[in-house]
Amino acid sequence: MKINIQIDRLVLDGFDLARNQRGLMQAAFESELSRLLVRDGLSNELASDVRLPSLQVPTIQVDNTNNPHTLGQQVAQAVHRGIGQ
Repeated sequence: MKINIQIDRLVLDGFDLARNQRGLMQAAFESELSRLLVRDGLSNELASDVRLPSLQVPTIQVDNTNNPHTLGQQVAQAVHRGIGQ
């Protein structure tokens, strides 16, 4: 199964990430979301060609370390809960 996901914009309310850390967060997000989708796949309702104009995911708690890798993983896990099995 081939899965294509395009995320035009990712909005993180209430969190300010330094511009130089955004690429690190994005890489961690992409890696973790890919890992989770390979492991678990998509939910049945999204398994066919579906386009979602937006997806709201549960609120996540982030630590105060402002670690972009950890943040990327946590955001990916939240997105996966919205689209995964």
